[in-house]
Amino acid sequence: MENQNLLLEVNNLKKYFPIRRGFFRKTVGHVRAVDGVSFFIRQGETLGLVGESGCGKTTTGRLILKAYDPTEGQIRFRQNDEMVDLAAITSRKEMKAVRREMQIIFQDPFSSLNPRMTVMDIVGEPLRIHGIARGSELKDRVRELLERVGLRVQHMNRYPYAFSGGQRQRIGIARALALRPKLIVCDEPVSALDVSVQAQVINLLEDLQREFGLTYLFIAHDLSVVEHISNRVAVMYLGNIVETAPSEELYTHPLHPYTEALLSAVPLTDPDNKSQRILLAGDVPSPANPPSGCKFHPRCQYAQPICSQEEPALTEQQPDHYVACHFAAQLQLKGITH
Repeated sequence: MENQNLLLEVNNLKKYFPIRRGFFRKTVGHVRAVDGVSFFIRQGETLGLVGESGCGKTTTGRLILKAYDPTEGQIRFRQNDEMVDLAAITSRKEMKAVRREMQIIFQDPFSSLNPRMTVMDIVGEPLRIHGIARGSELKDRVRELLERVGLRVQHMNRYPYAFSGGQRQRIGIARALALRPKLIVCDEPVSALDVSVQAQVINLLEDLQREFGLTYLFIAHDLSVVEHISNRVAVMYLGNIVETAPSEELYTHPLHPYTEALLSAVPLTDPDNKSQRILLAGDVPSPANPPSGCKFHPRCQYAQPICSQEEPALTEQQPDHYVACHFAAQLQLKGITH
């Protein structure tokens, strides 16, 4: 891992939301939405972040953008050839400058667009806020962005309700692209779309990445979509990263039992190649009261006494393949063979 290639480095990132009860709204506990997450993203690559609903994927993405203030940890982002800790920035003016280089594509393409604004206003808003373009220059920039994402220039004066889900998501992509950012957080950008439209949007994101040298944090729960677009994949469980590896390596040779269970649920294209689905025992524990030791141990078929006593560290078991499991070196887990 060469430091010069790093765009983003997250170290021990935590976000605890207080649980308040009673007339005086006294804090009686915390929801550990993100509980010590560490990962990195190299310039120009796509890191897929996967896991069950409620595991903290979206919260992680919003912490990186400073939509939430972290409880603890570092968010180091490359700015002007040096790594700046965003978690330590308190000035709104400083953060505004950083936000030009970090944008987000939301999950729901309808609720993320203001219904009272035209496409021209929606896509042009970042350019106006940051003082980059006005008047005819603004119109030209918006026209160029719409054409780049596959929309017609005639669409500029329409409102969001006049578009299909796929078209609305293209508007959201054009808005995220307006400032030519370095990093785009894609928060389940295709989960609300039809399968045929999903492929079109994924192909568009890949084309834009090649053209503009973009870096993506691609948050999703659909592992087949993540495999297609990601260079590396990070698997998240109950607020923690449990495994990170290059995409092909993780899908064919998982080292964590939770990754193995997720992969067993991925539908295979070959009907003759039948996989044995791994059904996890019990429900996902509450992030307000997580288990001791390894958080996955109550549902893990390979669990030993040490798993409930000691929390495993995320360590590099193989080159660029990190895993948090006491028995990663001994287990022979099944991946996907296409």
